[in-house]
Amino acid sequence: MGYKPVFFATASGHIGGQPLKHPSTHVEYLGVSKTYDGEQWIVEELELTVQRGEFLTLLGPSGSGKTTCLMMLAGFEAPTRGDIRIAGKSVQGIPADKRGIGVVFQNYALFPHMTVGGNLAFPLEVRGMAESERRARVDKALALVRMSGFEGRLPRALSGGQQQRVAIARALVFEPELVLMDEPLGALDRRLREELQFEIRRIHRELGVTIVYVTHDQQEAMVMSDRVAVFSHGRIEQIASPEVLYEEPARSFVARFIGENNLIKGEVSEVKGGVCTVQVEGGAMTATHLGDLSRGDQTLVAVRPERIQLRPDPGTYANEFTATVEDVTFLGDHLRMRFNLFGQADFIAKLPNIVGHGAVLPDDEVRLGWAALDCRALNFVDI
Repeated sequence: MGYKPVFFATASGHIGGQPLKHPSTHVEYLGVSKTYDGEQWIVEELELTVQRGEFLTLLGPSGSGKTTCLMMLAGFEAPTRGDIRIAGKSVQGIPADKRGIGVVFQNYALFPHMTVGGNLAFPLEVRGMAESERRARVDKALALVRMSGFEGRLPRALSGGQQQRVAIARALVFEPELVLMDEPLGALDRRLREELQFEIRRIHRELGVTIVYVTHDQQEAMVMSDRVAVFSHGRIEQIASPEVLYEEPARSFVARFIGENNLIKGEVSEVKGGVCTVQVEGGAMTATHLGDLSRGDQTLVAVRPERIQLRPDPGTYANEFTATVEDVTFLGDHLRMRFNLFGQADFIAKLPNIVGHGAVLPDDEVRLGWAALDCRALNFVDI
């Protein structure tokens, strides 16, 4: 990232505490916009509230504005317009080192010439904390990230995962109430990323601090977050719990970005309650509709690959179609099958690797089925 390590402290919050039972607003973005050249808006009219003790993830592709939002909250960037408040007070004009925020970056930003203990103790020493208190806080922070006994090692003697644990401990050692994390696991291999995802989540639950986390990895966001804000082109497309984002994407961008979806264009022919009939190429599909849809509206139907059943008994599902197998890929615990259906040759199904599925070969014609609840009709206007 190229940012210099900055250390923050607050007088409140405490390691080993519990999440607040009655959350209140901790962070507010009020009409926040950011441009660097006066023409292109990196963030545009952002309205976002983060509750105290919440784990909120800003998720989106590169260039979507999520990191800029974090940097403005940290104090490394200033909004072009709008206001950011922490605990009800504007932080406009307050320098980064006075905001009381802990920050963790992807590149660790540890001092290479200092031991682990020295890295953690330095910001406490700068604040004039007594040596005995510094030692106690360093010990607590290292125990929290399961790095006790590593105080005397230099960063170069640690693995990438261990260095990031130390970076997290350093962000917590001064006991902030708000912690920001910018792609902290991006430099680690898959196994270490998954391990530290659960470690960070555990730490959050133990401390009850507010965490605002940035990532482009949707699985990471789903595993760790209370809520996820999905960013695209400087705006939030949808903000909700991971389950709601996955099961009820409000816009086509979210349906495409969160998990994998088969997306089929069609026209609504009938609406009854929360279910609609959609005319698609080759037949009619019954879907749960999200948003305000009426007869004659264009729509996009989203069907999750893992919800599709192969060779169902006739009449089992509201949606049953004959498809041609294009390709079968073995992926260990499941098979990824590509079909020609609805006039497109990239309709995907993910099926458990059980006896019988291996008999399906390219060019076979098979029946596929799924329930109305397993497909969602989205508003077509945001395609």
